[in-house]
Amino acid sequence: MLRYLLKELNMQGMDLFEYAVIRLVPRVEREEFINVGVVLYCAKQKYLMARLELDEARAAALFAELDMDVVRRNLAAFEQICSGGETGGPIGRLDMASRFRWLTATRSTVLQCSKVHPGFCALADEKLHQLYSTLVLLS
Repeated sequence: MLRYLLKELNMQGMDLFEYAVIRLVPRVEREEFINVGVVLYCAKQKYLMARLELDEARAAALFAELDMDVVRRNLAAFEQICSGGETGGPIGRLDMASRFRWLTATRSTVLQCSKVHPGFCALADEKLHQLYSTLVLLS
């Protein structure tokens, strides 16, 4: 049944993608966070991209002790790894799937990802924009 569904969606121009919400979690022990981005991976379209935006005023209001410079550097590193290549360091040199898995691995740090969620899309870039608008801008 699953193979049939996948074949049907592929015939309709839909490709499997995976995404995770990127969260700012300044005090891990309190489990409070704000959504700051979305990372989306679509193997078929050879697509791995993150859209990130730190609302510094909101973050400062919720987490006054937060060092914004550290957060900005962590977000920049996330984007560099996502983009791949030498600027992403050793992880940036891995293939797309490995970079996505590394970025979305469970960890206890200031930047964390939600669980990975699957879906189908025709255009990965449009899906990323839609998810970002819904999960980050409207949250």
